[in-house]
Amino acid sequence: MTTDVGNGAAPGGEVRKLDRVVIRFAGDSGDGMQLTGDRFTSEAAAFGNDLATLPNFPAEIRAPQGTLPGVSSFQLHFADYDILTPGDRPDVLVAMNPAALKANIGDLPKGGMLIVNTDEFTKRNLVKVGYDANPLEDTSLEAYQVHKVAMATLTIGALENTGLGKKDAERAKNMFALGLLSWMYHRPTEGTERFLREKFAKKPDIAEANVLAFRAGWNYGETTESFAVTYEVAPAKLNQGTYRQITGNTALAYGIVAAGRQSGLPIVLGTYPITPASDILHELSKHKNFGITTLQAEDEIAGIGAALGASYGGALGVTSTSGPGIALKSETIGLAVMTELPLVVIDVQRGGPSTGLPTKTEQADLLQAMFGRNGESPVPIVAPQSPADCFDAALDAVRIALEYRTPVLLLSDGAIANGSEPWLIPDVADLPDLTVEFATEPNGPDGTFWPYLRDPETLARPWAVPGTPGLQHRIGGLEKADGNGNISYDPANHDHMVRLRQRKIDGIRVPDVVVDDPSGTAKVLVVGWGSSYGPIGAAARRVRKLGLPVAHAHLRHLNPFPKNLGEVLSRYERVVVPEMNLGQLALLLRAEYLVDAISYTKVQGLPFKAEELQDVLAEVIKGVSE
Repeated sequence: MTTDVGNGAAPGGEVRKLDRVVIRFAGDSGDGMQLTGDRFTSEAAAFGNDLATLPNFPAEIRAPQGTLPGVSSFQLHFADYDILTPGDRPDVLVAMNPAALKANIGDLPKGGMLIVNTDEFTKRNLVKVGYDANPLEDTSLEAYQVHKVAMATLTIGALENTGLGKKDAERAKNMFALGLLSWMYHRPTEGTERFLREKFAKKPDIAEANVLAFRAGWNYGETTESFAVTYEVAPAKLNQGTYRQITGNTALAYGIVAAGRQSGLPIVLGTYPITPASDILHELSKHKNFGITTLQAEDEIAGIGAALGASYGGALGVTSTSGPGIALKSETIGLAVMTELPLVVIDVQRGGPSTGLPTKTEQADLLQAMFGRNGESPVPIVAPQSPADCFDAALDAVRIALEYRTPVLLLSDGAIANGSEPWLIPDVADLPDLTVEFATEPNGPDGTFWPYLRDPETLARPWAVPGTPGLQHRIGGLEKADGNGNISYDPANHDHMVRLRQRKIDGIRVPDVVVDDPSGTAKVLVVGWGSSYGPIGAAARRVRKLGLPVAHAHLRHLNPFPKNLGEVLSRYERVVVPEMNLGQLALLLRAEYLVDAISYTKVQGLPFKAEELQDVLAEVIKGVSE
C-alpha cells in the first residue's frame, strides 16, 4: 500500500490561526504515548514554536493493561510566543482507551476537543475502569467536541498488505494518532518519517509499517468530513541563534561534558541507575571521546565512592541519583566535605519518602541537601529552573566545586528531567573558563606539602594529584589539624576547622537575586526555586493582566543564599513561597531572615498549575491592598 501525505486541510476546510495549543496524548503504558508526544514535540521544535512538555507515566515497567494505574500521558504546550509551562489543561485530549479517558477527562475544559480511539471501548475495558455505560454512547461527553475514530481498525486496514499480523499492525495505532494530529496542526512530516526509519533500521518492515500508519492518520484527517477545521500556530519570535529541543537530563549531561572541556579535567561519573536520573548516565556514556568515563557501580554507595576517588586522583568526580540515593550517599558526601575535594552530586528529586513515587516530581529533598549528614557538613546547593537551564546550572555547580574544593549538590527534579523545551545552543567562546591549577611545589613552613593551607580569598585548600614528587600528604575522614593536615582530636582545632569549612561555603560567590517587578509598585513578592519557576512566572503574568502588581524572584543558589536576598525580602509587605513540599524553603527563609513567609505547598507528584497560583497570589495581593 502506498499513500501520499497531503499539505493541509480537507478541500474547502477552514484553517484557524491560534497563538498557542496544549495537546495531551493519553493511553495505556504500552501504547507508545511518550514516543508519540516526543515526536510531535520534535516537529514543533523544528517548526520554530516555543514549547514545554510534561510526560507522565506509571512507575511499573508494564502496569496492568487497560487500568487507571496503567495510564501514560504526554502533554505538550506549543506557541508563537515565549511560554513557561506545559499548560494547565489540554485544549485537545487524545484518549486511546477508556482508562485514558477516565483519568484525564477531568482536565479537559468544557468545549475542548476530545479524540477517542473507539476500538478500545469494549464492555470488558469499560468495566475495568468502572464505567457502567459507554460514555461515547450516552450524554456524559456532550460538553466536548468529540471525534470518534476507530484508530486500531484503520491502522490494521492501512497495513493489510505489509504482511504483518493483526497484533503487530495494531501496535502502530499511536503513529496513526500522530499523523492525524500532525495534519490537524500543519506539522512537518519528513522528520518523523526519517526518525521512524532510523529507529527501526534493523527491522525495515516495522519501520515502513509505522510510516504507513503515520501517513494513514494524516490522510484520514485530510479525507474525512469529521474535521472541518485545521489549525496553524506560527513560529515563535525567539532570540536569534541555533536552537534544539532538549530535556533536563540531557542538558545536565551536556553541561557536565562542557565543564570537562572547559576545566581540562577528565570526568568520571560513578553512579547507580535510578528513576528519574538514569538518563544522565545513558547520555554521558555516549561521550567517551570527550574524556568522559562512566561507571555503573553495584550500588549507590559504590557509585559515589568511585566518583570521590576519581576526584582524589585529579579528575572531576560526578555522581547522579534521586532522593533515596542521596540518603545512601550521605556518608561519602560527608567524607568529601572533610577531605575538601571537588565533587558534583546530582539529585533528580522525585516523590518520597522511601521508594515513594519514582516517576513523579517533588521538591522535598532541600532540607536533606542542607542538613542530611552527620556533624556540621555544609555543602553548596544549586537548583536549575527549567530543562534548558540545566546546562548552565551544571557549569555553575562545577565552577563552585573546583574553585572552592567542595562537594556541590545540584537539585533537579522529575518535571525538569523529563520535560523539554527549546535550548539556545551557546557559543563555545562564551563558556566560562574552569581551568584548575594543581599544587606542584611544597607550600608548608617546614618545606613539606601542607594540604590544608588555604587560599586567602576562597579558603579553598590546594589540590595535589597523588604521586606528585614531594607532595605526599594525608587526607581522610578523621578531623585534620589546620594547615598540615595531621590527624587532630584537639577541641579547639575541631571548633576552628568546623567554622572554617562553614565560612568557606558562606563566602562562595553567587550572583545577586534578580527581581521581576515591572510596575515597581508591588507589595507582594513570590519566591520560588527549581521547576516552580514556570508556573510561578506564568501565574505572575496572569495576575498582572488583572491589574494586580506582583514581584517574582527565583533562587538558583540555595546555599549560600544570594547576598542581597535579605534586602530584597525586606522591601515587600508579603512574601509567598510556593513549593512542591511542605514548606522547606519557607522554613529556611524564616530562620535566616525572620520573614513571615506565606507557604503554599503541593505534594501530588505533579507540578503547580498557573491558575492555582494565580488564585493564591491574587488573594494575597487583594488582602494587602484592603
